Amino acid sequence: MESPPIAALPGQPPGPRLAFAGDRQRLDEIAESLAALANAHGGALVISGGRGSQLAPLRDPAAAIELALSAALACTPPLIIPLPQVVVYHDMPVVVVEVPAGLPYVYSVNGRYLRREGASNQPLSPAALHRLFSERADLGWERQVPSGAAFNELDPDLIAAYARRVGPPAGDDPLALLARRGCLIDGTPTNAGLLLFGRDVAARFPHAEITLVRYRGREPADVFEREDICAPLPEAIRRAERWLNEHMRKGSRMVGLEREDWTQFPPGAVREALVNAVAHRDYTARGEGIRITLFSDRLEVYSPGRLPGHVTLDNIRAERFSRNPAIVQVLADLGLVERLGYGIDRMLRQLAAAGLPPATFRETAAGFLVILPGQPMAEELPGGVDTTTWRRMGLNDRQIAALLFVVEHQRITNRDLQEMYPDVSAETIRRDLSDLVSRGLLLKVGDKRATYYILK
Repeated sequence: MESPPIAALPGQPPGPRLAFAGDRQRLDEIAESLAALANAHGGALVISGGRGSQLAPLRDPAAAIELALSAALACTPPLIIPLPQVVVYHDMPVVVVEVPAGLPYVYSVNGRYLRREGASNQPLSPAALHRLFSERADLGWERQVPSGAAFNELDPDLIAAYARRVGPPAGDDPLALLARRGCLIDGTPTNAGLLLFGRDVAARFPHAEITLVRYRGREPADVFEREDICAPLPEAIRRAERWLNEHMRKGSRMVGLEREDWTQFPPGAVREALVNAVAHRDYTARGEGIRITLFSDRLEVYSPGRLPGHVTLDNIRAERFSRNPAIVQVLADLGLVERLGYGIDRMLRQLAAAGLPPATFRETAAGFLVILPGQPMAEELPGGVDTTTWRRMGLNDRQIAALLFVVEHQRITNRDLQEMYPDVSAETIRRDLSDLVSRGLLLKVGDKRATYYILK
């Protein structure tokens, strides 16, 4: 069942995924509610100026946000949460604190382990606590401080840009923000901090590399294009995404006077596969990095580490488990990943919308493989033309449309192109066609009003 939108949560009754608190409650009481939600299935805590679910407007929303963030830090281990949001419900400002589902740790407050059951926080029995620890193996690598780590290994420009993106109140103190995100402990960077904001990621983590390879056909061959990227994770994602967008096939066809574009893979699905690989890989697995291989009929994305926690191939669409919650939260803050973890669903929807079969998911001996099916080669599409080479030549949209028109109609005139782009001047249309002639793509036939152009 889909959760209500965040703005509607204050009007919902308390339950297994929703708790309420007053802004004058003790810090440890708020922390207990957050830990109880985290030890169950995630959810939200609504903080108002009232008592429990009896809402009243907050006197100081900023102070309530600070209270929630301090309560998250009071959990053991510190709970990493998105920045709490102020929501106006029936003209009352309240604060909604989201607790992500699928966290890999078991949380306590002052030695007490609680879990949200029904509409209350209940102590975990020894047997239940043992089961929870068994289900959530403590995958705390990203929180560890590597030997010899120092604050000057972090890039201050990356930290400042991140703090500006998050904004106040969390962004007004960048170091406090990084501590809340699990990137700093007592002023020293953790593994997550160095991966996300390090000056030299390759020196610390050479295995965090992303290798991108493109083959022309359906199988590996001696001729290929390759790019290796080892950089702070947000930058690595952006660079890898640009490379993939530049190297995947793109095409068009003319439907009447309208151009219909297509890409080898839906860009959104490619991004989901890439970001999921970076955000959820097992960074304790050394010796290999993420491998992304582009074939003529598919895209293969391999990440080290098998599926985490209780996630299996059978329940991968429904279950949430975050191996690297600190990394995921920072990437979410930067807009690179959705914090709630519905990337698999989005990927499958985008493939379906493009008329493609669903992705394939496989576990290997030491990793996880996602295979995205691609559009057929241009010659296999009715009326399709692969325009990748033309785009790499720097042709503009009008020139590509002109070439597509010639492919379909065998010739084109200035008037034909003018009808396709009535808002463009006649002189610009003339220069577009003249440039195609000078590039050796079109041949000019006739003179003056009898002029037309054909493929050379």
